[in-house]
Amino acid sequence: MASGHRAQWKGFLRFGEVSCGVALYTAASTSERITFNTINAKTGNRVNRVYIDSETEERVEREAQTKGFEIDNGQYIIIDPEEVASTIPESNKTLEVQAFIPCSEIDDIFFDKPYYVTPDKMNADAFVALREAMKRSKVAAIARAVLFRRVRTVLIRPHGKGLIATTLNYDYEVRSSKKAFEEMPKLKIEGEMLDLAKHIISTKRGEFDPATFDDRYEAALAELVKAKLEGRALPKPEKVEISKPNDLLAALRESAGLLQAADNKPKRTAANANKGIGRERAARGVASKAAPSGAAPRRKAS
Repeated sequence: MASGHRAQWKGFLRFGEVSCGVALYTAASTSERITFNTINAKTGNRVNRVYIDSETEERVEREAQTKGFEIDNGQYIIIDPEEVASTIPESNKTLEVQAFIPCSEIDDIFFDKPYYVTPDKMNADAFVALREAMKRSKVAAIARAVLFRRVRTVLIRPHGKGLIATTLNYDYEVRSSKKAFEEMPKLKIEGEMLDLAKHIISTKRGEFDPATFDDRYEAALAELVKAKLEGRALPKPEKVEISKPNDLLAALRESAGLLQAADNKPKRTAANANKGIGRERAARGVASKAAPSGAAPRRKAS
């Protein structure tokens, strides 16, 4: 893995009687997002968090704090932190493959957090053999391990030159779709309405390219911070006009007509489409660069 990335977990991947050393690296991170501290508006100082007794309203120091499970309104069973620690399962540092399943059986609603899996240099042959066999068999592996003080079920799939391991939510953690959709009305759409909807879909077909994802909120925050540092007027949000068609069929006809007209115009290339995004990403680092040299910057928002 590239320098600067630290393995979140190191251990062994075991399938059958074969095992190889592996490391897990976080595949997704929010560390690049702009974050803010809570500040006292009167003094400009950072605010610290303190814990207050809900009845006496007195401050409770860290050494006086413990855990509790509520059994009734305001009634708790006291659980000592050492008792909590004793329930953490011991780790044998092994991702034990339980089964191989067809990729088509995977429901991504259970996906939690992804990790890149890389091999130990001494066991690369076993790692590559597993990766290639899984690719050709079009299967994923279900494994279990103690990760970050919990027994976790992990889905392992071939990914580029390595593997990707995704921790899975437990069944009790995933809400039933039946309850979410129980009030869904029973409608049968056919004829022109369905044909127009299908036409819009066919005209708007594209490819999945995460490089084109536009995080407008982060870009707006970066611009806000830069404007404050430079003493400029704050940027005004663009006004969004929302159309409210009374006739769904008329709206579908209008959408289909607009899409057909757009097809006759020169298409914007991917390179040009990404220029604006590149500018927005670059804006994230403007805050520190925009600070006047020689001036002591105030507490940075991070």
